[in-house]
Amino acid sequence: MRPFPDPYLDRNVARRAFWAIGALLVALTAMRLIYAGLFDLRTDEAYYWTWSKENVLSFLDHPPMISWFIRFGTWLFGDTNFGARFAGIVAMAVTQLLLADIVRRVTQDLRAVLLAVLMSEAALYYGLLMAKVAPDVALIPFAMAMLWALVRLAESHDGRWWLAAGAFGGLALLSKLTVVMFVPGILAFMLVPEWRGRWLRSPYPWLAVLIALAISSPVLIWNAGHDWASFRFQFIRATTNNEVSLRTLGDFLGLQFGQVGFILMPVILSAVVAMAWRGYRRREPVAILLATCVLVPFLYFAWKSLTLRVGDTWPMFLWPAGIAAAAINLTKLPGDGWSKRMVRASYGWTIAAIATGIPLVVLVFLYCVAAPWNLIGKNDPLGGEGGYRVLADRALAEMKTTGATWIATTDYRTYAMLRWHLKDKVPVVQVNERARFLGFRDPGMDKIRDRSGLYIAQTADNQRPLLATTSAVLTPLAEVDTIWRGTAMKHYAIDKLTGWTPDLTPAPDTPFYKWPALAEMSVPSRIQLAAR
Repeated sequence: MRPFPDPYLDRNVARRAFWAIGALLVALTAMRLIYAGLFDLRTDEAYYWTWSKENVLSFLDHPPMISWFIRFGTWLFGDTNFGARFAGIVAMAVTQLLLADIVRRVTQDLRAVLLAVLMSEAALYYGLLMAKVAPDVALIPFAMAMLWALVRLAESHDGRWWLAAGAFGGLALLSKLTVVMFVPGILAFMLVPEWRGRWLRSPYPWLAVLIALAISSPVLIWNAGHDWASFRFQFIRATTNNEVSLRTLGDFLGLQFGQVGFILMPVILSAVVAMAWRGYRRREPVAILLATCVLVPFLYFAWKSLTLRVGDTWPMFLWPAGIAAAAINLTKLPGDGWSKRMVRASYGWTIAAIATGIPLVVLVFLYCVAAPWNLIGKNDPLGGEGGYRVLADRALAEMKTTGATWIATTDYRTYAMLRWHLKDKVPVVQVNERARFLGFRDPGMDKIRDRSGLYIAQTADNQRPLLATTSAVLTPLAEVDTIWRGTAMKHYAIDKLTGWTPDLTPAPDTPFYKWPALAEMSVPSRIQLAAR
């Protein structure tokens, strides 16, 4: 007699349900396509778009893969919202295919495969926001491909899959350096199971490391030629010790709940813990790999969030592995001796996460592309990065009136949005933080040198004292608000700038070269917290 009824052990799905889920997935993919085309680019997206116009090996902020993604999309569809975001749509589809195949190979259970794909759709970041341009969008499919190759290795015991994993790992390193947090999981996968002696003696894992380093060598070459700038820029976060703040821990957890799901995130974490217990106790390679690749980065980010604001997208590369673990874990519960009640509850919570997550994703989509309201006023995070068309149009009008030939900014967001909306009709230059622009092409110095320009900055910008150290003369011209859905969001001042030609390649010891001190700025000081 079977210990559980078919709803918990049957690996098949009714044909009607299968086609209904397929239609839902098509509709959700179409939703992402519409979002990509209709929703205006945000400031960081425009910044990465500016990278796609350069021919450099790497960048201060991140490796170059996201710029190549954008260049591919704009080559196909032009400098449009959809063109800039097209590769993110493809990245999501590839991630889902890899996720589905990992679950299929481990479980041979169609229900688990479909649940894994639906869980990815129910998480706000993957179901919608992966259509946005960010280095994580490039990282996620390559990181998943690396894990997929290792699952194929565990399935076949063919050492050549190490080489594929190394290639995908190199591509992941070309996307974002945080993929190194998967190294503990890969080491545990290699060393904890009974096969550790075989792989320690095999050349394949070591060749995989060489392949990964060779593929990611553009980042190493660029850094070697620029005093290891991006490594020093990024790793200051890992080495800076700020005061402990429960506020930043709360921000981290809140962002993860919001982007993964208030039900889905606990479902994933509980499944990952169960999988880690099972994997390390039984030395199961895939269980060890997936669980460790989720738990180590998650716990590290949680620890760092006590003293540092963790970026909203930093941990997003780890959750697809967690979704795979959650789907696989469901199929292992009966064999682990779990009661019928607990198995039913586990399936129930997973279905509840999907049933509540997908409607939330749809609601956020509708708010982004169809709603006429600004529900939070100036605090709306969407509106805070929108409405720059008004500023760009006013800048062109002031240039025509004053005879200015170029635009100066002191903020990379303003710089990026002006370049995006003006499509390089005129030179736009961020005159400070020049470490961001190492190796960039000439923006048009023949239109800048000894010519008058416009200086455009938020009125709250604190960089005017920096310009006061130069021969620049600023003459007020106008003040403009960015407008989003009828609400004034940010206040900008436009000044005529004369008497100064910026140095676009300043020495590293000058204030115009210096990059932002990200870690030191991330946590409010004790005085600021007390004032609040």
